[in-house]
Amino acid sequence: MQHYTRIRDLREDSDLTQKQLCKKLYMHKTTYTNYEQGKHTVPLDFAVTLAEFYNVSLDYIAGLTKYPHGKDKPVFTEEQTAVAEQYSMLTEKNKGKLELFLQMLLDDQTK
Repeated sequence: MQHYTRIRDLREDSDLTQKQLCKKLYMHKTTYTNYEQGKHTVPLDFAVTLAEFYNVSLDYIAGLTKYPHGKDKPVFTEEQTAVAEQYSMLTEKNKGKLELFLQMLLDDQTK
């Protein structure tokens, strides 16, 4: 299921090891590892704890949305907004090049 990889990705994006995260959340590493590997279902109360810890929605953890802050629309950081503004200043040709490069990065990331 999506939420197993999602909680791993959230941890890795926060530059935390499993051990570091477990220390912060006061839990046993084996328990967390079993959640992250999909060996055990993530209990709702722990999913809520993770959502609060990472400041994301439960829908995001469950894999119901690709937006960290909910289903309807993403909340953009200043950095993300700046990138969008830069994109809008590109020529159509350069937008196409950037989109191809972005797709290549995303493909590499999923490998």
